[in-house]
Amino acid sequence: MDKKKIFWAIASVFIAALSIWAVISQSRNFSFDTLKSFISGADKGWLLASFVCTFGFIWFEGFALVRIARHFGYKTNALDGTVYGGADVYFSAITPSASGGQPASAYFMMKDGIPGYATTVALLINLVMYTLALLTVGIFSIIFKYPMLENFSVLSRVFIGIGIIVLIFLALVFYMLLRKGKILYGICDAIIRLMEKIHVIRHGDKLRKKLKNTMAEYQECSNSITGQTGFLAEIFFWNLMQRMSQLLVSFMIFMSMGEGVKKAMDVSVIQCFVAMGSNCVPIPGAMGVADYIMIDGFKQLVGDNAANMELLCRGVTFYGSVLTSAFIILIGYMLRRVRKK
Repeated sequence: MDKKKIFWAIASVFIAALSIWAVISQSRNFSFDTLKSFISGADKGWLLASFVCTFGFIWFEGFALVRIARHFGYKTNALDGTVYGGADVYFSAITPSASGGQPASAYFMMKDGIPGYATTVALLINLVMYTLALLTVGIFSIIFKYPMLENFSVLSRVFIGIGIIVLIFLALVFYMLLRKGKILYGICDAIIRLMEKIHVIRHGDKLRKKLKNTMAEYQECSNSITGQTGFLAEIFFWNLMQRMSQLLVSFMIFMSMGEGVKKAMDVSVIQCFVAMGSNCVPIPGAMGVADYIMIDGFKQLVGDNAANMELLCRGVTFYGSVLTSAFIILIGYMLRRVRKK
């Protein structure tokens, strides 16, 4: 497991470097001096606001998980939630198809005394709402800013279209896993049988018996949210705020550069299309694909300065959130070790 994490961390650095090179190579007018002058000449207040929004992207996800845990009767707080959100953002960024995010969040949640079945239900609820929040913002963006979508290249539109299909599929899968415990049990049972067959584990019957008991508690926990419209609406709201925080990063950066409100609003729409299109490939952080769609969209707004603005916005939106999350995880891990001692 550790070797896999090291592999994907190295692969992520390589892909990030390749993505930055690809972005730079698309613009003849790019230069690091120009990028440096962009940053030095930016309004520091708006630039600071972009970093606040980056933190908001992490915080709102964690707070949604905290609210779900409290609904199930487990004590946790917003500071703990920040670690849950940071773990998800960081490991989602360095693993293919964001597969490492939820297990990392689950690790910290269970360390805080939330049982595995409740943690699983909480993460699945959050995944459904997280996906629905992006689809909701995406639908409004398509309806009110369809001409912008038309101005993307054919390849970008293909990426965005596939990303939307993947999001709808994932929302349905997460919902089915949440409501139908038998499906999740079948998946876990199949994994146990496979591990028995290749002699990784023994005494599979004992594991299956334990799994049945756990799944009974899982289903009971899942059923407890049936009819809880107000509670689900609240979780959707926090996930919507998370998505808006992400989209507002580029808005704040464009405002800091003096590009005006109209372009700043348009760049948030482009960021939404990027977020949807990035789901089309199982690459860590969708690096390369996200950069391609973003720079394609930025050409509509800033022309020859697209590469500079793309690197700045992508740097704060993605790389900034990853570095912030890494720092949060480190602090969270150390505090838990101290708490345990």
